[in-house]
Amino acid sequence: MGLYRRKDSDIWWMCFVAGGRQYRRSTETTDKRLAEKVLAKVQTQVVEGRWFEIDEAKTRTFDEMMEVYFTKISDKPSTLERKKGAFPHLGEFFTGRMIDSITSDLVDDYKKRRRDRDSAADSTILNEVRLLSHAFNTVKWARENPVRGAKRIRLKSGEIDRWLTPEEEQALMPKTTGKLYGALTDIVVFGLNTGMSQEEILKLQWQQIDLFRKTLDTGRAKTDRQGLNIRTIPLNVTVYTLLKERAKENGMSGYIFRDENGGRIEADKLKKEFKKAVRESGIAHFRFHDIRHTFATRLVQAGIDLYKVSKLLGHRDVSTTQRYAHHYPESLRDGVEILDKMTREKARMPQ
Repeated sequence: MGLYRRKDSDIWWMCFVAGGRQYRRSTETTDKRLAEKVLAKVQTQVVEGRWFEIDEAKTRTFDEMMEVYFTKISDKPSTLERKKGAFPHLGEFFTGRMIDSITSDLVDDYKKRRRDRDSAADSTILNEVRLLSHAFNTVKWARENPVRGAKRIRLKSGEIDRWLTPEEEQALMPKTTGKLYGALTDIVVFGLNTGMSQEEILKLQWQQIDLFRKTLDTGRAKTDRQGLNIRTIPLNVTVYTLLKERAKENGMSGYIFRDENGGRIEADKLKKEFKKAVRESGIAHFRFHDIRHTFATRLVQAGIDLYKVSKLLGHRDVSTTQRYAHHYPESLRDGVEILDKMTREKARMPQ
C-alpha cells in the first residue's frame, strides 16, 4: 500500500490490496496529509472487511468503468470499432473523474462543449452519449445512469437529410487534391458512385474486386455472420476507370486506398482531412457520411426505385431507405404525366 502521483497530475493516488487484488484509486486531493488520512481510512475498511460494501461509484473512475466495459461487450468488429472511435472524445472530458461525480448536468456540459468547441453534429454527440449510457448500464457501478436524467438530443430532419449539390461538388473536389496520401479525391469519387460507408471503403481490398464482371463485394461472411452488410455492387464506368488507374499505380494486392506504408488508412485521419477540404471549399455542415446520402438521393432523383437503392445501400428494410428519398418536384413529374397519357388514349378509343 502507498501513495503516489502521476506525471500529469498533482493529485495523490493510493495503491492497496483487497481480496487478493491490487487496486489504484484517486484520493481526489493534492494535500498529502489529507491523502494519508484517506488511505488510512481505506486500510481500516479493508482490514475490517467493509471496503467492498462501499458504493463502487465512490471508489471507481470513468477510466476503470470503460476498461471493464470494453471487456464485457461482445459486439461485431465493425460496431466495436465504431464505439472505440467515439471513446476518445468522452475520455478527454471524463477521464480521471469518479463515477459518482458524473451527473446528468455534467453530461449536458459534455454535449454543450462538443457543440460549441468542436462543432460536432448532434448525431455524432448522440452516438457518444449512447456509448456512455451503455457503459453505465453494462458495468453497473452506479445506482442510477446519469445519462437518463440529461437533456435529450432530438435530431433535426435537416441534419439527417444532407446531400451534395452539383455546385457544392464542383467546389469541394479541387480541395481534396493531394490530401490523405493523395487518396482523398478517389475516395470521395468512389463513395459518390458506390454508396459505400466510410468503414467499407477503408477496409476494401483488391480480393473483393472483380474487374472482369465489373463488381465488388463489400464484405466476407467471416466478418459478418448475419450477412447484413455483405452485398455485391456493380461498378459504373467512373469507378471501373478509377480502379484500373489505381491498379496501374499500386498493383492489385492489399488495400485499394493505402496510407504511406501501404496499410489501411485510419478513419480519424480520413475525417480530419475531409473536414479540412469541406472547410476550405466553403460548404456548410457536410460530413463524410453525407456522401452516402448523396449517392442514394441522386439515384432516387434520377427515378431509380427505392427497392434497388435499398439493395445497393445494404438496408434490410426498404423503409429505412425512405430517409434518402429527397425528390425534386421535376423528378415526380412523370408520375402525374402518365395520367395525361391515359386520358389521351381513352379519348382515341371508339365510343
